[in-house]
Amino acid sequence: MASRISNVSFRIDSDLKAQADSLFSQLGMNMTTAFNIFLRQSVREGCIPFDITINTPNAETVAAILEAKRMSADPSIKGYDVEDALKELKK
Repeated sequence: MASRISNVSFRIDSDLKAQADSLFSQLGMNMTTAFNIFLRQSVREGCIPFDITINTPNAETVAAILEAKRMSADPSIKGYDVEDALKELKK
């Protein structure tokens, strides 16, 4: 039985397309193969096969992330493993 092929056309941001092409190439596939995988998995699971959320951190979380990055890059700030941290807390 011959496979029936349909063409699908859509618009996508040029930079996003280039990034996706690069990623898929590194994974050994092209955009068509990647989309076919996505569509087959969607049909198999009966949903989009990943969570779609508005997962934007609030200002406090962003500040904490930036502080942690700054601290991890600063060699003058003492680091702790779990046991040392617990000892410090018990003082």
